[in-house]
Amino acid sequence: MDVNELHPWPSTPQEAEAIQDRLRPMLELGVPGPAAPRTVAGLDVSYAGDGGGAGDRLAAAVVVLDAATLEVVEESVAVGTAAFPYVPGLFAFRELPTLLDALRALETTPDLLVCDGFGIAHPRRFGLACHLGVLTGLPSVGVGKTAFIGTYEQPGPRRGDASPLLDGDETVGRVLRTRDGVKPVFVSVGHRTGLDAACRTVLALTPEYRLPETTRRADRLSRDALAARSG
Repeated sequence: MDVNELHPWPSTPQEAEAIQDRLRPMLELGVPGPAAPRTVAGLDVSYAGDGGGAGDRLAAAVVVLDAATLEVVEESVAVGTAAFPYVPGLFAFRELPTLLDALRALETTPDLLVCDGFGIAHPRRFGLACHLGVLTGLPSVGVGKTAFIGTYEQPGPRRGDASPLLDGDETVGRVLRTRDGVKPVFVSVGHRTGLDAACRTVLALTPEYRLPETTRRADRLSRDALAARSG
C-alpha cells in the first residue's frame, strides 16, 4: 500500500515537535468515519531488551483482519531499529519508520488502522494514530492500555460501559470497558473517523479479551519475529 513521505526524519525533540505541529492541521476530525469497515489492520511493535534507547532492535507488525469474521486476511512484519530516543509525547518517531516498512509491504489497503497507542489523546493532539493516519490517508484510531494524558471517571462495570477522557474541558477520548469487570481501554481518534464509530469497532474487535484482536495478533507476530531473529 502507498505511504506519503511528508517530512524528513528529525534528530532532536524540537524538530520532532515541529513536525507534529506542521502535520496536525492535516487531520480530518469531526467526521463519522467507516461505520462498518470490511478490513481492519492492527499495528504493534515489540522491542528487544528494555526498548529505551535509539538504535534498539524492534519488530513492527501489521495484521489485517476481516472485520466480520476476525479471520486474518494478510500479515506483514518488518525488523529494524528505534529511530529516535524515548521521549514522552514523541514515541511515534521511534516506531514509525519500521511500521511504515511493514505497511508498504501490504497488498491489502485496510479500511481502518487500529494502533496500540493514542490519537488526539496526546499533549500536542498528535499521537501515533494521528501520524499514521496523515501519512497513509487512512482512517485511524488509537487504543491504549493505560491513559497518557487526561482525567476520567471509571466507567460502569459491564462490557460497553464508557466515560469521557478529558483534558481540561476538552474530550480527547473515551474510557471503554471491553470485558465485564476488567480494566478498561483508552480509545482516541486519529484521522478520518469519529469516536462513536471507533468505540463500536473496538467492541466488535474484543469478543473474548480485553484488547482488540488486531492488537493481540500484531503483538504476537512482532514478538515471534524478534524471537526468530535472536534464535
